[in-house]
Amino acid sequence: MNFMEFFWILQILIGIGLLVSAIVAIRFKNLIMAVIAMAVFSLILSLEFYVLQAPDVAIAEAGVGACLTTAMYLLAIKNTTDEEVVE
Repeated sequence: MNFMEFFWILQILIGIGLLVSAIVAIRFKNLIMAVIAMAVFSLILSLEFYVLQAPDVAIAEAGVGACLTTAMYLLAIKNTTDEEVVE
């Protein structure tokens, strides 16, 4: 297997991983599990940037997208309640 075949196989696998993690994030009813699925999406996306030879963008995506955004979402979920307001 030469480099180009490996590259395209890796591109297809990363694309499938992005699609699956996005669908899983949308389908989860549990908000914490959905946030974790979004973090997985961000990590797979940073892998895609690295494969496309953009390591600076990959590091930024992993740091901001996977870590900080996930932490902010989890803190927001922690500080909310499950009660509905009926007017």
